[in-house]
Parts: sequence; structure tokens; C-alpha cells
Amino acid sequence: MQSFSKDFQSEFARLLRWRRDVRRFRTDPVDEALLQECLDAFLLAPSVGLSEPWRIVRVESEIARANALKNFQAANAEALAGYRGEKAKTYAGLKLSGMSDAPVQLAIYCDEATVKGAGLGAKTMPEMRRYSVVGAVNLFWLTARARGLGVGWVSILDPEQLNKDLDVPSDWSLVAYLCVGLPEEVSKTPELEQLGWEDRRKRLSIETR
Repeated sequence: MQSFSKDFQSEFARLLRWRRDVRRFRTDPVDEALLQECLDAFLLAPSVGLSEPWRIVRVESEIARANALKNFQAANAEALAGYRGEKAKTYAGLKLSGMSDAPVQLAIYCDEATVKGAGLGAKTMPEMRRYSVVGAVNLFWLTARARGLGVGWVSILDPEQLNKDLDVPSDWSLVAYLCVGLPEEVSKTPELEQLGWEDRRKRLSIETR
């Protein structure tokens, strides 16, 4: 059975703690070879039926980025309007996107109509394809963090509008919009914890049936 040293296990645990969602980026460009190393993590990811349903769109052009940022700003304003009192005040102070600064931006999709994998494992639970994409994103994220890059997942978006703006196939569903680059600052404590939005659980609750 394959096993790893105690030193590796300790470093891996440290990597998990440092994985944090990054929203404050330096504008320095990311070395293309380094970015490709991180993207290659998708090739190691598990997927239902070996379907590899992830589709990656690199958002590069000024108009594509401007439209994505406008999308976020509209969705963020709508979300803010749904809060009241202290939550609204805290929400208004949160930086929930690094889209203005991140040098690399990726829209990660799931190809719901892929024939690869012949539907194995996805006939009764077709959402397993999207879960596979999430798992691949996590491998990419850890790989990037291990190499000093930060990743931020922007979820405050209108997916349908983004799909139109990026002109992707109709049977692709948006899973993640990722901002990637060198972090402006590093912290093991997520901003949501720092500002008191929520507390992280200290113990895992597992139910038995």
C-alpha cells in the first residue's frame, strides 16, 4: 500500500490550511509555464465514468472581462439588497471578487452532453458530472497554492448571462469562475471569519444510521 512520510503528511495538512479563497491579488502576470503546471492537475482528477467533463475558458479579452465584472457587480448589488441590519453592513464591506486585479481568470464549465464515459455512473445521478468538475477544481486549487499562487472562486454571478457573454455551447453549465494570481497578502484565517460573518466549525459532526 502506498504511504507517505510524516513530513509530507504535515506539509499536506499545512497546504490545506493555506488553501484559502483569495480575493486580493497583485497584478503581476503569472508565468505561463507555471499556470500550465497547475492546469495539468485537471488531468489527474477523478471523474464519473472517466468522462472528464470539465471545459475551461480563459477569460482574456477586455470586453469579456468587462462583461464578467459587470455581471458580478449587478449580482452583488442584488445580493446586498437582500440583507438587513448588521449582516448588510458586514456584507457591504466584504471584498467578494478579485476580478478587477487577478491576471488570470478562468470560467470552468461542465459539458452536460459529453459522450465520453458512455454515461457510466451518471444515468441515475447526472449531477455527478458537475461534482467531478468540482473535484478537479479542488486539485487545481491545491496545486496552484503549493506553487505560491492564490485562487478565488467567484459565485456571485448570473450564469446565463455569463454563458451568453462568453458564447459557450448551450449544454455547458457553469461550475466555477476562478481568479488566479499572486496573493496581495496571505492569511490562514478566511476574511469571512475575520469579519465575523460566520465561525468555522471546530469539530466534525457525523451521523450514524
